[in-house]
Amino acid sequence: MVKADNELSGYEPDAIVLDRQGTDSEPTLKNSSIITMGSSVRLIVEVVSINWRDGYRYKLVDCEALSIPEYWITDYLGLGARCYIGNPKQPTFSVSQLIDGNYQVSQFRGNYLVLSPTFQNFNMTVQQIFFAGRDAVENARIQDS
Repeated sequence: MVKADNELSGYEPDAIVLDRQGTDSEPTLKNSSIITMGSSVRLIVEVVSINWRDGYRYKLVDCEALSIPEYWITDYLGLGARCYIGNPKQPTFSVSQLIDGNYQVSQFRGNYLVLSPTFQNFNMTVQQIFFAGRDAVENARIQDS
């Protein structure tokens, strides 16, 4: 769970990449799985669901307030509002990078490579990321036939 030290509640991200050295300073991590310091986190990933507002509004603002350096939103169905993913709505991969205390958002679609400040050698397109699971399922179905 990720929550600001002074907050009553937090949330569980879909994926989190921790900084091993940073976690040594986490006051609650040894007794519970709660991260309270943004310096312990390198990246948080959210997969958009029907309740897309959480990822685009609330969780993004919380991560920014905790000074988490990078926040990804994977909207593989294009569910987010047009103000977040553009018009026409389409599957979008958003990478928010913390610069001077504010997130700067870069968006990627289709066959564009996702650029990550945290993982500079990351070499996948949005299409590869969004359809990796589908390809595996299709390959399993073909082999079962």
